[in-house]
This record gives sequence, C-alpha cells and structure tokens, in this order.
Amino acid sequence: MEQKNALGRRKSAVARVYLSAGAGNITINDRPLEDYFKSGSLQYIVNQPFTVTKTEGQFDV
Repeated sequence: MEQKNALGRRKSAVARVYLSAGAGNITINDRPLEDYFKSGSLQYIVNQPFTVTKTEGQFDV
C-alpha cells in the first residue's frame, strides 16, 4: 500500500496526516504518541478509529 495523506484546515491552523502500512507506530510532531499525549484517555481517543475498524497495529500514522 502506498502512503495516503489528508489535509485539514481551520482558520489559520493546518493539520496533515500520513497513513501507510506498517507496525502501528503513531508519530505526532516527530514524537511518539506516548510522549506527545501523556494522558491515557487522549491516547485512547487517538487509537479509537483503529479499534472500531479492527485495524490496530496495521498502519503507521
């Protein structure tokens, strides 16, 4: 699978996401998910779409 990307804008903010097949690594601003979001509840929210679609650990984000 090639890399897919998406772009979201709101006022002056820009968010980009890149999704590719991999080992389930999630990186935000060059930091692992656990370092960027210390709270377990925020980590849960980030991982929830993968849990619902049963694709946990299949994509790098």
